[in-house]
Amino acid sequence: MAIDTRASSDFAFTVPLIVVGAGGCGLTAALAARDGGADVLVLERDPKPWGTTSMSTGLIPAAGTPEQQAGGIEDSAALFAADIQKKAQQGAEPGVVAMLTHESADTIAWLKDTHGLPLTLVDGFVYPGHSVRRMYGMPNRSGAELMAALEGAAVTAGVDILTDATVTSLYVDGDRMTGVRIERPDGAVEDIGCEALILACCGFAGNMDMVLHYIPELEGAVFNGHPGNKGDAIRWGVALGAAIGDIAAYQGHGGLAFGHNVTINWPAIIEGGFQVNVNGDRFSDESLGYSDQAVKIIAQPDRAAWTVFDARCHGVMMQFDDFQQAIAAGAVLRADTVAQLAALCRLPVDALETSFAEAEASRASGVADRFGRSFLADRPALAAPFYAVKVGGALYHTQGGLEIDAQARVLKADGTPFPNLFAGGGAARGVSGAGASGYIAGNGLLTATTLGKVAGRTAAAQVVG
Repeated sequence: MAIDTRASSDFAFTVPLIVVGAGGCGLTAALAARDGGADVLVLERDPKPWGTTSMSTGLIPAAGTPEQQAGGIEDSAALFAADIQKKAQQGAEPGVVAMLTHESADTIAWLKDTHGLPLTLVDGFVYPGHSVRRMYGMPNRSGAELMAALEGAAVTAGVDILTDATVTSLYVDGDRMTGVRIERPDGAVEDIGCEALILACCGFAGNMDMVLHYIPELEGAVFNGHPGNKGDAIRWGVALGAAIGDIAAYQGHGGLAFGHNVTINWPAIIEGGFQVNVNGDRFSDESLGYSDQAVKIIAQPDRAAWTVFDARCHGVMMQFDDFQQAIAAGAVLRADTVAQLAALCRLPVDALETSFAEAEASRASGVADRFGRSFLADRPALAAPFYAVKVGGALYHTQGGLEIDAQARVLKADGTPFPNLFAGGGAARGVSGAGASGYIAGNGLLTATTLGKVAGRTAAAQVVG
């Protein structure tokens, strides 16, 4: 990765706006820029748009939407912002949080009404950390499905997407971005000039040297994310003199099915399930969130756990494409009794029965258990048939990155913005505070979509004039 000096007039070919990365953030930014009248070139290292978004459930949070109002859900940008800051222990940048939560409802409406994405409000449960239901997703609750829709919308809008094009260098003139160098699979290189540049090229979760340097607690975690997460944007930013923030923040997951790399979504826990280690013992308050749970599992014997739930939870989970994949792969075990489940999972039956009893005692009494978890009293007791999935602690993506302002402009170390450099998604500092415990479900796609939209609109206003 290099930063080289080159004047704007030195390029044989120039486009108004370049977006580096064709994931959820890059395509959203490109759509917004096209809506603003800008010609856009998106550069993607992979053979097709994919990105971290494609490996997620594709759920985007938004507050104060018409669908919430129609369903009697009282929500607002202020409540959403308070939820984010509570989970982040008041550590997220307030101006960016305020902008994102205020813009979130518009993002959903814009994607639905302007670009035809069939997003609907997720029903049936509330994710940990959120006060109300505010998650939107595609019909199959799949990130790959969301990416396909975004790519189709971008093509329809006239966005130029160049795949198999790895950006290897940025060109600057002073503090102004003037262009990029790309390399093709056959080794050919090409220099392209630009009037503005948006970095939407993931975080650094796939760069183990950077992970161990910035987040040493994740040693032993399985990386389950897009391989393009190499930290390019952050390394470019540091070389340019940009500020970085919350660099140790990340989204982990305590539900990656062992040997299958399929996510077991957290409603299995929210609805009354729990986790035990290979000794059959519970070891934490699982309800705090799936990101928090990753390092707790890594600390267990064999770095493994079992997610245990019942038929009712299983029914809730069936709306997720990931869960259906896990069933098809044989990752989900079923038993008619706790003893049979213990045998299938090779767990001590006495310990597993104790774990079931502990969960039921908390649910029935409304009193928190020894880990501080209060099982939901308005849910019925877990009942046969029972299910279990062996899971590991995983790293999905990082949440720290380049400091930005509320217009998605990248900030220098002195707090002033670069004149024509923008960032979003995994390239930018997120809103999860300093570590894993600050991640609230949907933070990744909130910054990918809403921050991407804002970056695209701001950049378009600049280049169109």
